[in-house]
Amino acid sequence: MSYRKLGRTSSQRKALLRDLTTNLIVNGRIETTEARAKEVRRSAEKMITLGKRGDMHARRQAAAFIRNVVADVKEDGDDVRVQSALQNLFEELAPKYADRNGGYTRTLKTMPRRGDAAQMVILEFVD
Repeated sequence: MSYRKLGRTSSQRKALLRDLTTNLIVNGRIETTEARAKEVRRSAEKMITLGKRGDMHARRQAAAFIRNVVADVKEDGDDVRVQSALQNLFEELAPKYADRNGGYTRTLKTMPRRGDAAQMVILEFVD
């Protein structure tokens, strides 16, 4: 198999990867275990590639994977604009990496987790 099972059933694993990918898109960085980060990196890079394509089919494919959560709320006088994670992907992240051919994320190793000593990393988008 060409993926990590992460000690979960397929539905639990899919939900975990969707949540972590969405959190990475919304926040720009997450702290997780090394094994999870390696799997999330795969899906996050695919989402950025879909965002760079930018057509309706790519938007629908990304919407099928990314959770519908609020990424940002902007107020301009009486006008309030709520931005979802999908809009954040297509309007802010994808144009940022328009001239880059992959390698949108980086992992930084941190201290092992207290309790089970799992190797922890910070997964973030490159600038």
